[in-house]
Amino acid sequence: MMWFLKWLTGGVLDRAMSSVDKYVAAQTDRDAIKAEIIKTHMQTRADWLRAGGFWTLLLFAVPTALHYIAVVLYSLLWCAGCAFPQTWTIAALPGAMAEWQGYIILASIGGLALLGVRK
Repeated sequence: MMWFLKWLTGGVLDRAMSSVDKYVAAQTDRDAIKAEIIKTHMQTRADWLRAGGFWTLLLFAVPTALHYIAVVLYSLLWCAGCAFPQTWTIAALPGAMAEWQGYIILASIGGLALLGVRK
């Protein structure tokens, strides 16, 4: 009778523990693969910047930064309810360009790798 109870509970417990072990191993492998992909991406980005991509990045990043600074300064100083109200405004970028502006800022700081991890 004792061997029957041991067989009945031991088999279920062994299978459950085996499933837990496989799950932990799969998660560890998945995290290691993600880390390797991010490491490779960042190394590729560094190589691209050293090969002249820095100037291409500046070509897009400088106008983006200037527009962003202008919007922030206008919002703080010259808007209708601010310290120095003005009648003029700074035009917002069209829809697609506003989205691109976010990607340009992320590319400038190396944050595009985070988009891949988050998805």
